[in-house]
Amino acid sequence: MELWNNTLENSFFLIGILQSSKYPGLVCATITFLYLVAVTSNGLLLLLIALDKQLHVPMYFLLSQLSLMDLLFTTVVSPKTVVDYLHGQSIISFSGCGFQIFLILIIGGAEDILLAFMAYDRYVAIQHPLKYMVFMRPKVCWSMVATSWLLASMNALVHTIYTMHFPFCGTREISHLLCEIPPLLKLACADTTKYQFMVYTMGVAFLIIPLSAIITSYILVLTIVFHMSSAQGRQKALFTCSSHLTVVGLYYGAVVLMYVLPSAYHSPQQDNIISVFYTIVTPALNPLIYSLRNKDVLGALKKLLEKGPLGQEL
Repeated sequence: MELWNNTLENSFFLIGILQSSKYPGLVCATITFLYLVAVTSNGLLLLLIALDKQLHVPMYFLLSQLSLMDLLFTTVVSPKTVVDYLHGQSIISFSGCGFQIFLILIIGGAEDILLAFMAYDRYVAIQHPLKYMVFMRPKVCWSMVATSWLLASMNALVHTIYTMHFPFCGTREISHLLCEIPPLLKLACADTTKYQFMVYTMGVAFLIIPLSAIITSYILVLTIVFHMSSAQGRQKALFTCSSHLTVVGLYYGAVVLMYVLPSAYHSPQQDNIISVFYTIVTPALNPLIYSLRNKDVLGALKKLLEKGPLGQEL
C-alpha cells in the first residue's frame, strides 16, 4: 500500500460523532453549549478563587488548577470540532494531529495525577486539621502541580513521538472525534502490537496508580469520619469529599473505558461517545459540581456580584 505521511502536507480526516450522527446540527449545538458552559463556569471559578482571600487555601488552589486543566482540555477539542462541522469537512494535518495527541495526553495525564493530590489534600484536612496549613504549605502545593505537569509532559512526549513515527497508508480516515493514539494506530501499516501493549500498560499505570491513591485516601478518610463524635462534623467532611469523588467517578470512569478496557470490547462509535464525555461534558460539569453546593464559593460569588471585580459597591 502507498505510504503517504512522509511530509507535513498530508492530512487526516476525522470521522467523529458529528459525521456519524443522525442529527449532527443538534449535536454541534450541544457541543457548543457545553463548551460555553465550561468556559464560563471554569473561568468564573478561577476568577473567584483569585479575588476572594477566603478561598486562598490549598483546597481551592488545587481546585483552580483543575479548572485550568478542564478549560484547556475542552478548548483543545470543542472549537475545532464546531468549526470543522460548519466548514463541512473535518481535516487535521499530520503535524496538527501529533500536536493534538500531545496536548490531550499532557492535560489528561496532569489531571489524573492532580485528582490524586486533591484526595490527599482532603485526607490531610480531616486527619490533621490543626497542622493542615503546615503539611499543605504553598511550596508543597506548587510541587504537586509541577509534578503533575512534569510527569504528564514526559509521558506525552514519548508517546507522541513514537506514535507519529509509524508509517501510515491506505485510508486517511480516523474514526474518532479527535486524534488519539488507539484509533490512529489502526491506520498504521506496520506491526504495532508491541507498542499497543506498551500504550495499554502505560495507560493502566497512569490511571490505576493515581486511582489507587484516591481510593486509599478516601478509605482512610471514611474511617476517620465514622469515628467522629460530632454528627455535624461527619456531615461536613462527607459533603466536602463527595464533590471530589463525583468528579473522580465521572472522569476516571470514561478514561478507563477508553484506555484500559481492551479495544476488542468497545467500538469506534462507543469511543466517540466516551471521548465527548471526558473532553467536553466533564469539563463543563466539574466546576458546577464543586460550586453549586459549596457555601464558600457561593459566598465569594455573592460578594463579587455585590462589589464587582474591583471591590467597588455596585
